Amino acid sequence: MKHLKVLHVVRHAKSAWDSDGVADIDRSLKPRGIRNAYEISRKLKLGGLIPQKIISSPADRALHTAVIFARVFEYPMDELEINNILYASSAEKVLDLIRGIDDRYKKVMIFGHNPEFTDVVNYFVKSPLDNVPTSGVATLKFNAAEWIGIDRGNLEGHVYTFPNEKE
Repeated sequence: MKHLKVLHVVRHAKSAWDSDGVADIDRSLKPRGIRNAYEISRKLKLGGLIPQKIISSPADRALHTAVIFARVFEYPMDELEINNILYASSAEKVLDLIRGIDDRYKKVMIFGHNPEFTDVVNYFVKSPLDNVPTSGVATLKFNAAEWIGIDRGNLEGHVYTFPNEKE
């Protein structure tokens, strides 16, 4: 019997860098980032790639991106989880978080930042990416019954969904 776990790794949408006096965690999305987040989340919905669980970094730009995706997916906002490990962390800590996800969820979407998210994707795939772009989604499919068991060896496939507008 085949078991499948699906992980969507989503980098936050394009954010503003010119916010004098605003802490990094509080940087907001640019209008282009908001457009791209809607574009990508609609593509995923049309493809039936809707998660059962959404977990986001607490950073404004990641959380705003997660909220846009949740709206498009009609995901209950009160079930959106915020986890500090997804902000200013390391790929190893993000992998630990993923491997600790409740096994009742087969499809999970996480929202966060680079370089950690590109490193997480590259940990699993054979052909490494230079960069997961803003609003980019890497969908990783694993033949595993439990999240703790996901690894390179049971990666069944991956799909990238990136915005049309380049960074």
